[in-house]
Amino acid sequence: MALPYNKNSKINVTSNMQSLIQKRLCPECDSQELVTDEWTGEVVCSKCGLVILDETLSRSPEWRAFTLEEKKSRRRVGTPIDYSRFDKGLSTIIRIDRNASGRPLSADTRRRIWRIRRMHIRSRTQASDSRNLMQAMSELDRLSENLHISSFVQEMAAVIYRKALKANLIRGRSIAAVVAAALYAACRFTKMSRTLKEIAEASIRDKKEISRCYFLIVRGLKIRMPTADPLNHISRIAERASISGEALGLAVKILREAKRKRIIVGKDPSGIAAAVLYIACQLKGEKMTHMDIAAAAGVTEVTVRNRKKDLMGKLDLSFPTKR
Repeated sequence: MALPYNKNSKINVTSNMQSLIQKRLCPECDSQELVTDEWTGEVVCSKCGLVILDETLSRSPEWRAFTLEEKKSRRRVGTPIDYSRFDKGLSTIIRIDRNASGRPLSADTRRRIWRIRRMHIRSRTQASDSRNLMQAMSELDRLSENLHISSFVQEMAAVIYRKALKANLIRGRSIAAVVAAALYAACRFTKMSRTLKEIAEASIRDKKEISRCYFLIVRGLKIRMPTADPLNHISRIAERASISGEALGLAVKILREAKRKRIIVGKDPSGIAAAVLYIACQLKGEKMTHMDIAAAAGVTEVTVRNRKKDLMGKLDLSFPTKR
């Protein structure tokens, strides 16, 4: 049923428009079942059919996109915020050779723009936090490139470092050590198979100092780290040692059985993964020594032997006898 047009009622509705929408009440039947039609720009009561508002502001773009690629290509915003850069990727670049129209600048203008650019660069790094972040993000980028860390894990490590800097945990400590510790914490949190030893080898600080900074970050920021899972390391070790897929599948089954019986609680995940792979290779008849597995896992041969004896004894496993 079409409602008669009344100029006074339209003025009253317009004046009370915001309060009615905020209260989610219909002025006709006091119903709270209001529906917003984004296609027509109307706010309608679904119970009595009264059109409360018919001139809502459209926040949708003026263009149409039928595929995901078209939608991404027609966005009018810049690059997203990148926490792995010291200025989050929101820096301003001042060119000194050409103007906005592409025309070359005169000599006097270039000298004036050069002075403005120099003062701009100095103002960005004037604060101590900015200088700290510039050095830290450069070190983080170097570590991520050497260790082949994904951009997602690198950005998470940058966020952890920024929180540690805000909590005043960096004072009196090496920036490189705290960066390495933040990267190790990000790898642990995302279950990425990177050990503390590997990060220490790529860093300019030693393992002991990075370990102290890691525990400082975990305690200071109250981060609940997930328990280390040997399953995250087993594929990497098998690839380094050139172990077949059949032996890798058997090693995963043995590892899951050991986890079910809670045998590996409190043990080094790399040592457990290496021992399980050695047991699987022996059961499948593949020639693999303790030295080969230990070198691929980054542990000692003694660790592989001890973990192997422990697992075989508690899982009732035995190697086939040689004829």
